[in-house]
Amino acid sequence: MSRFKRLSHVVWHCQYHIVWVPKYRFRILKSQVAEEVYNCIQAFCAQLGCEIVEVNVQPDHVHLLLFVPPKVSISDLMGTLKGRTAIRIFKKFPYLKNKPYWGNHFWAKGYCIDTVGIDTEMIRKYVKYQEAMERKEN
Repeated sequence: MSRFKRLSHVVWHCQYHIVWVPKYRFRILKSQVAEEVYNCIQAFCAQLGCEIVEVNVQPDHVHLLLFVPPKVSISDLMGTLKGRTAIRIFKKFPYLKNKPYWGNHFWAKGYCIDTVGIDTEMIRKYVKYQEAMERKEN
């Protein structure tokens, strides 16, 4: 089985590790909020034709390892993920929008992205076990 994926006119292997944080890096991604973020990521990635390898929602950041088809730009993907999750979070948890420091923004500006090559397995384990490592530190 080839590591490459196929679309009608392209053979591709575009895998990315993406990390982003809530505004002010507040530790707000817990329990039901974290669950909703996780569900949103699953739904919106599927809509864009992306294949999630690993996703890990930490209290103050999100790790995502996924395949993104070449027809989807990373900036469009992140605009969709951050924008639409923020809308759904504020709709489902209206008390968050009432905090004076949020304004209309749930996520901090920007994100970190890295292309994944040969070290895929190492990054996959890192994303998968990030929570266990963080618990040891706290």
